[in-house]
Amino acid sequence: MLRNIVIVILSVCSLTAVAENDSIPRQRTFGRKVLDGVVGVLKEFNNFDTTYIEPQHYKFTASLMSTYSFEQYSIRSKSGQEVTFAPESRFKVGPYIGWSLLFWGYTFDLGYIPSKTRRQLSLSGYTTMLGFDFFWRRTGGEYMIRSWNSGSDKATELGGVPFEGLDVSITGLNVYYIFNHRKFSYPAAFNQSTCQRKSAGSLMLGAGYTRHSLHLDHRKLQETLDDAMPDITVEVDSGMMFDKIKYTDLSLSLGYGYNWVFARNWLFSASLSAAIGYKHSSGSSAKGLPLFNDFSLSNFNVDGVGRVGFIWNDSKWYFGSYGVVHTYNYSKSQFKTNNYFGNVYVYVGVNFGRKKSHKQQ
Repeated sequence: MLRNIVIVILSVCSLTAVAENDSIPRQRTFGRKVLDGVVGVLKEFNNFDTTYIEPQHYKFTASLMSTYSFEQYSIRSKSGQEVTFAPESRFKVGPYIGWSLLFWGYTFDLGYIPSKTRRQLSLSGYTTMLGFDFFWRRTGGEYMIRSWNSGSDKATELGGVPFEGLDVSITGLNVYYIFNHRKFSYPAAFNQSTCQRKSAGSLMLGAGYTRHSLHLDHRKLQETLDDAMPDITVEVDSGMMFDKIKYTDLSLSLGYGYNWVFARNWLFSASLSAAIGYKHSSGSSAKGLPLFNDFSLSNFNVDGVGRVGFIWNDSKWYFGSYGVVHTYNYSKSQFKTNNYFGNVYVYVGVNFGRKKSHKQQ
């Protein structure tokens, strides 16, 4: 991808140079049109109505953020057996810094410093028109079995049986377009780079890429269930006897967000997007046989992303809280999975390095 971007940049630069040095007016005019178009698009990224949105007056920002993370995996076999895994939810803390359109942060578990089993990294870039969110999560070795359903009886609530046989990794990138970007500011709610001064809402169109990797030790699962329920005969269905599954989720989403300014410097924001995702998956069974490497209409599933935020921001100092939850579903003939994960953030921060001049847009 980076190589393609470099090629495009070099092509545009070469075209501009030829246009400026060529004596043929038509070629020079075309080069200038290309440059004017690029500049126009870049300006439009942050072209907004200052009656509704107050622009950022500072170059940099820094904040301290605490994070409450949660996630759950449910696996259901074709016979109806279902097991639910979830790690203990813990608080994490970490610094976040921002410059221009880029925001970077790293959080670590307060109880495990350094934590090798539960890590996450995020990188976001926002303008009023476009934005992206990159997330990287690694969780393993500390899941709990929350419930078990044999398929014929009601689910048995286990209350949290330690299980070290599950490792999960998720890497994803979401990009979205804000239709009413002149009046509605997503950054005002979720990275405080602008301030929403009047209430407004907008439709949002998005695209996403997510890569999931799931490692399950089915032998340890059988042993753990036998120990946890000695009075019940447990036989794990062959549909759950896999060692490793990887699936790629490509999705298109449509949603709506609204920013409610209920008092000066105060903002409540909520958005919800539903996504149609195609999941291409591969894996290996307990016997080493390949699984799920095929195309099917059943690979299309509905996923979702929801966000809620509550913020105070006077353009220099800010504090608040917001939550984000992602849900993913996919099903094959052997089994179905449902996965959701999310974070609740509480933060306080300051903007600094005031810009020498700021042009009202």
